[in-house]
Amino acid sequence: MFVLLALSGLVPASLQAQPQDVNGSDPSIDVNAYPPADLAGLAEGPEVEGFISARTDQKMQVTTAGGTKTTVFISDATRVKSSGGFLGANSKKLAADALLNGLPVSIKTVQWGQGLVASQIDLKNKDLKTASMIRNATEQRFEEQSAATEALRGRVGDIDQYNIKGTTNVNFDTGKAVLSEQAKADLCTAATEAEAMDNALLLVVGYTDSTGSEEYNQVLSEKRAARVVNYLQQACGWKPYRMLTPTGMAEADPAASNDSAEGKAQNRRVAVNVLVSKGLDGI
Repeated sequence: MFVLLALSGLVPASLQAQPQDVNGSDPSIDVNAYPPADLAGLAEGPEVEGFISARTDQKMQVTTAGGTKTTVFISDATRVKSSGGFLGANSKKLAADALLNGLPVSIKTVQWGQGLVASQIDLKNKDLKTASMIRNATEQRFEEQSAATEALRGRVGDIDQYNIKGTTNVNFDTGKAVLSEQAKADLCTAATEAEAMDNALLLVVGYTDSTGSEEYNQVLSEKRAARVVNYLQQACGWKPYRMLTPTGMAEADPAASNDSAEGKAQNRRVAVNVLVSKGLDGI
């Protein structure tokens, strides 16, 4: 399983599950429906751009730079294209071999009764050799509505298998998910330092202060984490296969008291944690 670590001190035991609806707000969507093999005649849908944040055989979830999550179905007619050309039209094989969590994608869609179907998926990552590396190490799936925190709790023990080599925090303005110039510089510095470490992985976790509702802060923390992941991959050159699944923790685990403006400023952050497996550290 592509380990999503609950770091000691990052995930408090008292954290309650945060619901996620990966199928949108339309109750008419049949999550078990299989998209049509022939997309001819279907109306053109919006173009979706972001990174793959979850996947099953017949659908995937794409998170945009702003943190918006869109579910897109994969059909036998879906074409997947990389810098080397089209990879083929077998959706099940493509789902296993090419459409991987963390990969940046640009998707052309058509509108179907059950949702959006990808007509063409452009892979922005040119190094598809990462496919076998990720496929052999991960089980990628959509989380159930109540499973976000359970998934974190269930992996607490895995932290014993990793050494935390360092953490870089970047901060945000109230209610915002916009990276400052200082934050951008700090992220690329962190990526450069991690790149110099053998077998290093990055775990990105977003947080908020206590301003706003719990639901609002959950979404905001996810947007901040997504923005950092995108910048690390697109501007700093960090490889997607060396990125653990990002998460948002809302107000959980504050770095300082929320009773003061200074404390709130410290809590509006994204933590970029550099991890190395104990079994590989020093190899």
